Parts: sequence; C-alpha cells; structure tokens
Amino acid sequence: MTAPTAHRAGLCADRVVAVTGAGRGLGRVHALAFAAEGARVVVNDLGVGPDGSGSERSGGPARAVVEEIVAAGGEAVVHGGDVATAEGAASLVATALDTFGRLDTLVNNAGFLRDRMLVNLDEDDWDAVVRVHLRGHFLPLKHAAAHWRAESKAGRTPVARVINTSSGAGLLGSVGQGNYAAAKAGIVALTLVAAAELGRYGVHVNALAPAARTRMTEQTFAEAMAAPGEGEFDAMAPANVSPLVVWLGSAASDGVTGRVFEAEAGRITVMEGWRPGPTDDRGARRSPSEAGETVRRLLADAEKPGQVYGAS
Repeated sequence: MTAPTAHRAGLCADRVVAVTGAGRGLGRVHALAFAAEGARVVVNDLGVGPDGSGSERSGGPARAVVEEIVAAGGEAVVHGGDVATAEGAASLVATALDTFGRLDTLVNNAGFLRDRMLVNLDEDDWDAVVRVHLRGHFLPLKHAAAHWRAESKAGRTPVARVINTSSGAGLLGSVGQGNYAAAKAGIVALTLVAAAELGRYGVHVNALAPAARTRMTEQTFAEAMAAPGEGEFDAMAPANVSPLVVWLGSAASDGVTGRVFEAEAGRITVMEGWRPGPTDDRGARRSPSEAGETVRRLLADAEKPGQVYGAS
C-alpha cells in the first residue's frame, strides 16, 4: 500500500475513483474528468469490441487513458480484469487499495450491445449482455460495499459514492434491445436497493441514464448521434455527461442518494419512477369483466406511458 500523495486541488482532490469500461466512450471521459478534478483513478477496461468480442485483458485502451492522465499531471493505474467475475471485481477494489491506499468512488460503466428483435434474440446474446451490464454492476458494487462496511465498523466511516449507469432504454424500453433494456432496468432497481442498504455505512448510490455518442450508440442511433457542424455545440459529446458524474462522485453530493438522473447535452433531469396512479378499491373480489371495466376507467384518468425508443 502506497502512502498518500500531497494534497491536490479540485472537487475530487485526494479521492480515489475506480471507473469500469473506462478505455473508451463515456468511461474514458469520466476518468479524465475525475483526474482533472484531482482524483487518482483506477482505469478498468478489457479492451473488447462493441459487442464484447475480441482479445480480453489487452489493457490497450485503458493504458492509453492512464498515459493521457499521467501526461496531464494526474495519477492513474490500469486494471484489466473482468468485473463481471468475482475475481475481477475483487481485484478492482484491491488495485485501488494497493496502489493508492483507499477507494472513495466507484463508477460502474462497462457494457456492450448485441441488439436483436426478441424473436431473433438467442440465449447467448441475452446472457452476455445481462452479464456485462447487470452482473458487471453488482459484483464491483458488492466488493466495494464490503470494504466500506468494514471501514465504517472500524470507526472510519467513509464518504463513499457509487454511480451506476442505466439508460433511457432501461427507463422506457427500446425496440430491438430487449436484453440491454432489461439489464439497464435492473440496474435502476439495484441502485435503489443499494442506496437503502448502504447509507448507514456512509455510501451514497445513484444512477445515471446518459445520452451521448459512443461506440454503442453511434450505429444504433446514427442520425441522432451525428456530429454537428463546425462551431456548433456538440450535444452528443460524451464529455457533456461527465460533470454530473464527477459531482455525484464527490463529497459535495452529500445527501443525494437513491436517485436516477438523465443527462443529455446541456440538460439534467431528475427521473421519477413508478408511483401509484389512479386506483379503485371496492373491498370485494371482481369478476374478470368487472376487473376489465375498472381498468378501462382507471386508464382514462392515468398519464400516458412514455414512448418506447424505436416504436412506430
């Protein structure tokens, strides 16, 4: 374990941040933004393709990000483990502790796509996408939380932060992305449970549904993700999302937990999830026809559901 370095300036000065899937896209700009605010960063990436294929543990993209941070005067270290395995998730936390002596913030971001319409979606593509997104969030969160709980019980209550990455697909659904949407919806539920369970240990947990140009979105939503003309605001630049992630990962976000945010271009939205709408309680069992009549009446007074992405 190394000794802490001299005090650094910035919103996240002296904090240690682990970012998964940080070799490219959103993860990369998150890592750079944290470093710019004084954090020491564990940069995790397997170096695989946008569908999860390719040579794992290459460290190439992650190493390039670390070199970029170091060249700018920051501190960072590569982690090439698979965070969707217990071994890889545990080593992510161990890398932070062994290299920098602490872990303050975890940003779960790793993921890939294997888009298919439901009738063409096979089990392998379902399992692979749910594994990297949902299990790849659960295991790093589990191992980081175990560390923070031990710290709290030892009288060293942390100021810990977790930012999970959901998606508009997980909030509204997305045609052709049943595996991805299901995993991202699960991440929201995981966030709510983790916030409730871990608050007593000094851990705040929030989720973010970003909209930005990445390898995963620039093909699926090519028209919406197109780069603007010269001199115009690049609304889909990944760097637009990172300021909110950095703030949520800092001590400044005290009291903000169990929330889901949407971030796109210059817009930040607090998302409000399932809550009771119109209801009718007759105090007795209904027949099927009576149940249907009640539902029709209640739906007439209910808000219209959000439009599923890609629905005609």
